[in-house]
Amino acid sequence: MSFRDRFRDPPAGRRGRTAEDVPAVALGYQQTADKLHAFNRYEIKYFVDELRVPELRRELSARMDTDPYSPRGGYPVTSLYYDTRDLRFYWEKIEGLKFRRKLRMRLYGRPADCTDATTVQVEIKQRVNRVTQKRRIALPYKTARRLLDERRDIDCDPAQRPFVNEVTTLVGNLDLRPTVTTGYLREAFVGRGADLGLRVTIDHKVHGRDRDFHFASGAENRFVIPPKLAVVELKANERVPYWATDLTARLNMSVIRVSKYCQSVEAFGLVPRSRSGAPELVLPPGMDRMPADVVDTRVPAVD
Repeated sequence: MSFRDRFRDPPAGRRGRTAEDVPAVALGYQQTADKLHAFNRYEIKYFVDELRVPELRRELSARMDTDPYSPRGGYPVTSLYYDTRDLRFYWEKIEGLKFRRKLRMRLYGRPADCTDATTVQVEIKQRVNRVTQKRRIALPYKTARRLLDERRDIDCDPAQRPFVNEVTTLVGNLDLRPTVTTGYLREAFVGRGADLGLRVTIDHKVHGRDRDFHFASGAENRFVIPPKLAVVELKANERVPYWATDLTARLNMSVIRVSKYCQSVEAFGLVPRSRSGAPELVLPPGMDRMPADVVDTRVPAVD
């Protein structure tokens, strides 16, 4: 019997530059997103204690370039995930299916600044064996909501029509609805020379909510991963270089299979916590409250 079968009825609920050279205020997050509109790659995730992030940042800066649109301390990323009433996409991840996918709407930048005209990404992320595939299109926020929430057709470039039709079919056939958000502050590093296909991200203060899904709603968020931990992802087109895996070993970073989406689903009690989860990810009552200014990147980060 699968883990999903044991919990078939989940509880009810709300259904060349160095890091020192990077400006404190992030500019042009969207330009980075636009360059990544479709790609395949391998991804490995780790946890790292925030106290070791300055050391990790220095090591990465010695071998990689800082993403020119990534400030020290990170730029805000917020994603709204869509799933079925019985959380099909969540269970596909928990059960480790070799082919699985997720649909999300992603905002780069401060949620409070989001308007109908703000550009967001509508993205299908899927896993085929060990390879992660992403396909996305950029749309005004109002248009993206019309497509995903109102389930209405939208005008788009002919080249985008196949993807838009796929999203429409996915939302309609599976009756997808907004489920949870995840958010964090992301620092990004890009490879150079022989490591051009390498990208490393450090995600700080991972949080989310299970209601009031408008990006600019101002609703309260909760930490879904203890804020003392950052999530590090190594992403490569073909292989992760030896020096990178050696660095993770020296910093005592262990490979993890945590999904930020699954963490949000479990943190808000939409399902029992996964057996594959780690006890250190469970925050004590009251300790998951997130200050409202966490994603205010106008304040420089301090090492």
